[in-house]
Amino acid sequence: MWNGFGELCALSAAAVWALAIMCFKRSGERISPVALNLFKNAVAIVLLAVTLPLTKGGLAALGGASAYDLAILAISGVIGISIADTLFFRGLNLCGVGLVSIVDCSYTPFTLFFSWLLLGEQLTPLQYAGVLLVLTGVLISTRHAPPPGRTRVQLLTGILMALSAMACMAFGIVMAKPVLTQWPTVPAAAVRIFAGTLVLVPFTLMLRERAEIWGVFVPSRAWRAAVPGSILGAYVSLLLWIAGFQYTQAAAVAAVLNQTSTVFALLLATLVLREPLGGRKLAAVSLALSGVLTVTLHEWLSAGLSRLWG
Repeated sequence: MWNGFGELCALSAAAVWALAIMCFKRSGERISPVALNLFKNAVAIVLLAVTLPLTKGGLAALGGASAYDLAILAISGVIGISIADTLFFRGLNLCGVGLVSIVDCSYTPFTLFFSWLLLGEQLTPLQYAGVLLVLTGVLISTRHAPPPGRTRVQLLTGILMALSAMACMAFGIVMAKPVLTQWPTVPAAAVRIFAGTLVLVPFTLMLRERAEIWGVFVPSRAWRAAVPGSILGAYVSLLLWIAGFQYTQAAAVAAVLNQTSTVFALLLATLVLREPLGGRKLAAVSLALSGVLTVTLHEWLSAGLSRLWG
């Protein structure tokens, strides 16, 4: 495998995910978070079912999988898809794309923390400094004016939900990394998203608004954004995201490259959705991205500082 393949996949996943967020924001105006999660999972399952037989070793990977591997991938899918994505969509509805893209930067610190906790990956002082910059950027974003039609309480609730989503997403992917490195990308994605949907289905049936949730599968105007968002976010981006974790040497590197979605999303939110780009938001995203770059380039920065001081 080409040496930079994993890094390219992680960066591509960020760009595709930013486009998907635009679609999810539009469809979220008409579809509830749980319904949108269920819909995009269903679209992804259909696409993965078509792709899996065409993938070399895909069906063989499923047939020869151990119960342990399947369990890890399944739990990862429940945490990182059924729970995380539902929280994310609700946060997106409350905060808007711009603010959620800033909160998304917390994904990197969460991944670093869980990589240390679960995989024993060690952090340098500069990486800790980068984490602090990211958290400062998120904190500044909480002081931003609420989007039109939202209260400050709703804004803070949305930020908290987005933070929780990032924590679940990071935990889910990091816990599965040892298994992911042994699996082809498509079957690994199929197991995760199928397990996440399998848990989501009975949950929706217990809700009072279950008729409204399942009504999402009736063709409507909302599909104009929900279908392309689901294809990009739950299929293309997911495969690139998992491949990034599989083929990079450290989970933290993949996480940081994924984080460039913040830049893509913020630009698209300003140009396409006409969300305001004020000084506070610019300061928040600048701090957060500075933290991401510090985490990514910590070895280069450390060497440069050593030469400067030496």
